[in-house]
Amino acid sequence: MLGLKLPTDPRWVNIVEKNIEEILTDHAYCEQKAASTAISLIVSFPEYTELVQAMTALVKEEISHFKMVHDRIIARGWVLGRERKDLYVVELMKFFPKGGSRENHLVHRLLYAALIEARSCERFRLLSENIQDRELAEFYRNLMTSEANHYTMFLSFARQYGSNREVVDRKWQELLEYEAEIMKNLGRKETMHG
Repeated sequence: MLGLKLPTDPRWVNIVEKNIEEILTDHAYCEQKAASTAISLIVSFPEYTELVQAMTALVKEEISHFKMVHDRIIARGWVLGRERKDLYVVELMKFFPKGGSRENHLVHRLLYAALIEARSCERFRLLSENIQDRELAEFYRNLMTSEANHYTMFLSFARQYGSNREVVDRKWQELLEYEAEIMKNLGRKETMHG
C-alpha cells in the first residue's frame, strides 16, 4: 500500500529496543517537525484554501502526537533530549532541484511529505508488531493509521495541485526509487527514519 521500494530490515527493531529513550526523543522531534512542515505549507501557499484547512488540522494532530510521545518520555522518568539531525530527511531533500515554478515547488514539498509519512507508517508498523514493550507496541499501532492517512493526503494534494497527473506520478516513482537507495545505508540507528 505504501509503495516503498525497500522495506526496513526488521532487525532495526532490535536496535530500537536497546535504547527506547533515544527513539522516543527522535520520534518526538519528528512529530514537532511534521507540525512545522504543515505550518510552513500554510505560510508558503495560503491561496490553496483546501490545503490550508487540511494543514491546520494536521498541525493540531501532530502537536497532539508530540505531546503523547513527550508524556511517555516523562512517564519513564526521562526528559526530552536535544534534537538530532535527521540524515534521512537531509538526503531526501536533495532529490528535486531547487527553484522552478511555484507549482513544482508545492508538488515537490507535498511529495517529500508523503514519503516521510509513508516511511514513518512503515516503521510504526514494524514497532507495533515486533517490539517487546507491549505499551509501546499498542501506541505505535494506534499511530500507524494516522501516518497512513497523512501519506495519502499529501500524495492526493500533490496530484490535485500538479497540472499534469502523469508527471506527478512519474516524480513520485522516481522519488521512491531514490529513497530506496538512501535506505540501503540507513536502518542501523535507533532513530525513526535513520
